[in-house]
Amino acid sequence: MSLSAYQQAASRAEDPRDTEYRLFGMVIRALMEVKGYGRSNIGALASVIDWNKRIWGALALDCADDRNGHNDSLRAGIISLSIFVERYSAQVVRDGADIDPLIDINRTVMQGLAPANNPAVKATPTAGIAVSG
Repeated sequence: MSLSAYQQAASRAEDPRDTEYRLFGMVIRALMEVKGYGRSNIGALASVIDWNKRIWGALALDCADDRNGHNDSLRAGIISLSIFVERYSAQVVRDGADIDPLIDINRTVMQGLAPANNPAVKATPTAGIAVSG
């Protein structure tokens, strides 16, 4: 089976919530990795920060759509977090602000997305995420 065929099959079989959970795990791992670099690799930092901002931008765009099935309060909260991530990310790249608040927000969201049948993952939202450093 070709890689693209496998990816298509996986995307059809995977629950969107599981996909989001996995995506947050990947971006948390990347954020933690660039945190270890400090300011020594600003290109890598900017790239990972941009990836995180694009994820949050997509979430906000989805929540702004009237067809989104979540309640208004949750949608507004996600949009507000997206705005915070956008603004704070600029401070991280431009001013060297601490990256931990972005990691913490993503961990909290990931914890909320954790599979209901795996309570151990809910307790440790980065379980199974390898971190370099």
